[in-house]
Amino acid sequence: MNIDMIRAAYARGKGHVRRTPLLSSPFLDEIAGRQVFVKVECLQHTGSFKFRGGWSALSAMDPEKRAKGVIAFSSGNHAQGVTLAAKMHGTSSVIIMPSDAPQVKIDNTKALGAEVVLYDRASEDRDKIGVQLSSARDLALIKPFDDPLVIAGQGTCGLEIAEQAVELGLEAGEVITCCGGGGLTSGIAMALEADAPSFKVRPAEPKGFDDVARSLSAGEIQRNAAMTGSICDAIITPQPGDLTFPIMHRLCGAGLVVTEDECLRTMGLAFERLRIVIEPGGAVALAAALFHGDQLNADTVIATASGGNVDKAVFERALATLE
Repeated sequence: MNIDMIRAAYARGKGHVRRTPLLSSPFLDEIAGRQVFVKVECLQHTGSFKFRGGWSALSAMDPEKRAKGVIAFSSGNHAQGVTLAAKMHGTSSVIIMPSDAPQVKIDNTKALGAEVVLYDRASEDRDKIGVQLSSARDLALIKPFDDPLVIAGQGTCGLEIAEQAVELGLEAGEVITCCGGGGLTSGIAMALEADAPSFKVRPAEPKGFDDVARSLSAGEIQRNAAMTGSICDAIITPQPGDLTFPIMHRLCGAGLVVTEDECLRTMGLAFERLRIVIEPGGAVALAAALFHGDQLNADTVIATASGGNVDKAVFERALATLE
């Protein structure tokens, strides 16, 4: 992995990947006690940053290999990103999804044209299923985060943040990322190391599924004890990636951990003050910025709103926190 791969992914994505804006609100600044900007990846194609990695992987693939079809495993956002990228490249996709994924994500993945295979994330190994299916059907496996081309694609978000910081006159700060396996976090960290080294990346996770924070603290990879039981489904992974963790360990600050109630409250505030819809897993970075300021070290914070694919019932719970 290197910055040249991220720059190449950025070039391949021009005209296909959206350059998402940085939004701000004085009301959110007041809550946070500092200047807060939100990188709204919920406005990316398919409603999350995952399209970046999907497009990067598909666009760099050998055409003959790509034509045979691709396979991915995902709770929903990587699924949709890969499926749309495959469709745009004229090939087929098979997506392995947990049976407890939000129905909107399952439905959208099918609607985009994927063949969806469901599994029980508490008792079955998605990696094993993916390897078996890809081998049996000669499909190219696109991993959700531990893949150089996927990391490079997610890193294009960091290149945009660096450009937008210059445009806004921001000279330094902390960039808080919603973190699961670490693809977005490590990609952004590498991009900022090259183009905006005065900005430090801080990964954010939900309470009880803070494997990255614990891994960074311990200096070695730690696993989550559970794989279910959080509304932040988009960023629940067993452990950091073998490729992503060394990058995060080298470049990132300490991890931040937020509660589900803080995520729901943040979703409500983001809708009220920014008029954007974000899902629980996509709200953890902004939640950390708003409610954990005592753990931050900068007067300016940029938080990723990494996804907006939320079921109606969960979003209604978030809106209810405004009452």
